[in-house]
Amino acid sequence: MEPKDKIDFKTQAKRKLFGHILLEQGLITEEQVQEALATQRQKGGLLGDILVSLKHVTNEQIILALSNYLDIEIVNIEENEIPGEIIELVPPAIAQLYRIIPISLKDDVLTIVQEDALNLEATDDLRLILKHNIKSVLCHKDVIARTLEKYYPKKHESIKQLLQEFKADEPYIEAKKGDYIDIDELKELADTAPVKKWVGLMFLDAVLENASDIHFEASEDKYRVRYRIDGVLYEKISPLMKTGILIVSRIKVISGMDISERRLPQDGRIQLNVGGATIDVRVSTLPTKYGESVVMRLLNKSAVSLDLNTLGFRNEELKLIYQLLSKPNGIILVTGPTGCGKTTTLYSVLNYLNDVETKIITTEDPVEYDISGLIQVQVNPSIGVDFANCLRTILRQDPDIILVGEIRDEETARIAIQASLTGHLVFSTLHTSDSPTALTRLIDMGIKPYLIAATLEAVISQRLVRKICSSCKEEYKPSDRFLKELNLTSGDIKGNKIFKGRGCSNCHNTGYRGRIGIYEILVINDEVRKLIIEQANTSAIRTVAKRSGMTTLRDSGLIALYNGLTTFEEVTRETISK
Repeated sequence: MEPKDKIDFKTQAKRKLFGHILLEQGLITEEQVQEALATQRQKGGLLGDILVSLKHVTNEQIILALSNYLDIEIVNIEENEIPGEIIELVPPAIAQLYRIIPISLKDDVLTIVQEDALNLEATDDLRLILKHNIKSVLCHKDVIARTLEKYYPKKHESIKQLLQEFKADEPYIEAKKGDYIDIDELKELADTAPVKKWVGLMFLDAVLENASDIHFEASEDKYRVRYRIDGVLYEKISPLMKTGILIVSRIKVISGMDISERRLPQDGRIQLNVGGATIDVRVSTLPTKYGESVVMRLLNKSAVSLDLNTLGFRNEELKLIYQLLSKPNGIILVTGPTGCGKTTTLYSVLNYLNDVETKIITTEDPVEYDISGLIQVQVNPSIGVDFANCLRTILRQDPDIILVGEIRDEETARIAIQASLTGHLVFSTLHTSDSPTALTRLIDMGIKPYLIAATLEAVISQRLVRKICSSCKEEYKPSDRFLKELNLTSGDIKGNKIFKGRGCSNCHNTGYRGRIGIYEILVINDEVRKLIIEQANTSAIRTVAKRSGMTTLRDSGLIALYNGLTTFEEVTRETISK
């Protein structure tokens, strides 16, 4: 067992910002830290890597500073071969996810090289998963990368096998029989090692699979686990009912819910640190006929780049957006169904506009990204803090730019318009099928057409389509059925190569891996403003907008298709009747 004071010392170190450690040792200046943080907000990434890329510090200086501060040794793991029996102590998926390499085992203490020595949450997870006490040592990042590739070739394997290994623990987990479970005992059982392991591995598996959501659904005799990957649900391992009850209880405990309340829906939040990545988890429970079902929305902050250049906008679209963002006031709306990337687009816009000379305030439900420099407000309708009331208060806070999470009613729309008329740039979202429909939606809410025409600058409608897996991408000839669904003929696609994914282990045999945005940008020019005032229908507005250069969602999807990024099926699924 590691000495108690050692663990406490490292805990204190974790609470200090990485940049402050380097500052204290005189390796960088405060100005350099702020420059690196600004780059991190814009492009994402680890602060240490950014400082190195900016040439403010070297990798050697970073590792020496951490060694001095944490009082742990630096090793060179390339000097000697690591015994196979030591390597086998850590499953490949765990090694790759946490960026660790085991190097020795003595007296139940497993010594590991860990890329992020400040990640105490990871150390705690590893102690639980690997069933050994953990001692961390340091090594250069490039050496760790080479050694991981040598001993643990990167595979996109599932942790399903590891989850199944815990079936041996189920009799212990299910020791409490009967329909009634005492709350105190439920808390005790939910805090046992087998349950913690199951929940931890489920999160690990979901992160490795790049899942956006975990669905944990109660049925008659078991719980069904499904992941949403690239917008599509896939079924995973299913624990038995009694096991599932305890897993739900564990999730409720760590997300701050009332474990004793099983009759009412609840919402909670978890922040995980998995393999150096910060994962925000929004948790929602729903009482059903057979028990509580849980949906967990995963937001991998480390994997999200709030950079407009990475969202899939074409060059001409980016140029248009930058022109719109230079306007001093007005309203810009982003529309589309739930899960189409509206929030990421808006945060990327705010990230671009964020500087010391600009005051940006947001009101959201919920706050999904924490961005330094922004004032972000979580709405709470239960105490009267809704979008409209919050927006009124924000206007008294002297903002330059305002983000309203969603315009849901006439009152919120009216205050947003008032804000733009008084010199503010306002961003918000609407749930409409395309850009022209947003105009009629505002009129249907009760907003006067002349006010819409006077304040609205643009509407961006968007969808996410799945990208063809690059590992199994192949050219093919599409059937007449797909051409007909998109109102195309063989002549329309002549000269364009059409691709699809054959299916392979890298994409779970789906033929797709990742998603990309397709967009429809309606700029409110004088001609469109005239149509708004005349209350023209969406068809007339769409015709004029296309004549003025608007690329529809359908055409944007076809461009992605012709560029070999997606398939006919995806374009049809996301743009049919749109």
